[in-house]
Amino acid sequence: MSKNILIRGRRRALTRHHKIAVAGVAALGAAAIGFSAVPSNASTSTTSEVAAPAAKVVYSTEPIEGVKADVTDQLAGSSLKVERIAAKKEAAAEAAAAKEAAAKEAAAAKAEKARKAEEAAGRAAERTEVKKDAPRKSYGNTLDGWIRESLAIMKKHGIPGSYEGIHRNVMRESSGNPKAINLWDINAQNGIPSKGLLQVIPPTFEAYHVPGTPKDIYDPIANITAACNYAADKYGTMDNVDSAY
Repeated sequence: MSKNILIRGRRRALTRHHKIAVAGVAALGAAAIGFSAVPSNASTSTTSEVAAPAAKVVYSTEPIEGVKADVTDQLAGSSLKVERIAAKKEAAAEAAAAKEAAAKEAAAAKAEKARKAEEAAGRAAERTEVKKDAPRKSYGNTLDGWIRESLAIMKKHGIPGSYEGIHRNVMRESSGNPKAINLWDINAQNGIPSKGLLQVIPPTFEAYHVPGTPKDIYDPIANITAACNYAADKYGTMDNVDSAY
């Protein structure tokens, strides 16, 4: 019985040793298999020989030319471009609207001006009609009235002259007769006789006729104002005339 125990004890001891030996043999066998798998013309190397050396990293603070901005920068640039385009379109639209508004305002102003001008022309035409229909202001159908009315018209046109100067020359030239005509002087001999209160020849009457008076050389007012207009041009005023002129 003790023998059996001893034998069993040995078997247990050998078993542990055998396990260690088997492990060692297994390791050696794996190594042998690994070496036998390498071709005869190949060389073996250790782990340190197989690993690639680490590459050196070089850093620089200089900007790299020719490299585009990243996506964020590109998106930001695109957004800015879109905003600029939108701003330009908005400015163009505002300018066009302002131009259109100015054109409408100018057209309205032009239309208003034309309307006022038309109204003014209408009022002027109405006044002309009234003047035509209205009787001449009564200064009296006498030499005194003719001279006074002529002086009023002359004043409007800036023609100088006085009552005394006109009356004096009228009495010398025609004795106050508006139908007087000279048929014997040089003018008559030339076919253009002097006519009216101040004995005006037809060419002179036509040249110095004052607007607003009849184009009738025998009309007292027209004759006096035309003669005074001529005298003002040649002598400064009818007051300076004391003889044939």
